[in-house]
Amino acid sequence: MIETPCVIFAGGRSSRMGKDKALLPFAGFSTLTQFQYSRLSKIFKNVYISCKDKSKFAFEASFIEDIQSDTLFAPTAGFVAIFESLKDESFFALSVDSPFVGRKEIEKLFKHDFPHADATIAKTAFGIEPMCGIYHASLKGEFEKMFKEDNHKLGFLLKNAKTTFVDFEDEKPFLNLNHPHEYEEALKLIEL
Repeated sequence: MIETPCVIFAGGRSSRMGKDKALLPFAGFSTLTQFQYSRLSKIFKNVYISCKDKSKFAFEASFIEDIQSDTLFAPTAGFVAIFESLKDESFFALSVDSPFVGRKEIEKLFKHDFPHADATIAKTAFGIEPMCGIYHASLKGEFEKMFKEDNHKLGFLLKNAKTTFVDFEDEKPFLNLNHPHEYEEALKLIEL
């Protein structure tokens, strides 16, 4: 079991999906969030769910509610709340809509993570995956500043921080479920 905590980001607006993707049924679970929580709990000792309102979930879990903003759906608000809640040196961040990032990808990221880094982030031929990686407490002040300045560009932050980008040749595990057709495709893949 990995001692570093894992945080599933499930507080997005899901505007491209047209409905809250965190609540979509997936792989025999009533929600995608519950599926992610169940499988990641087999890899990490502690798993948390970052969200705006935990009452929308009908299962027991450890939640970190982003109560700073009811209208902002950017992950920066979640990062600020997480750094305030967790006292760990770092945590592993994963978006709820990345159900195929598995133990192999996670262990590779941890293998390339070093204490002097601010972040260790997955990268494919399509670019960086800011919502799949390890974030260190050294970035807490930067996230607070970004939040105050209404700046939510994670890519810009990562390029200007001490970030280790870890290359992955296979981009399939990083499939994001942003649109209905991607959700349908993922449902077929999970059945294989």
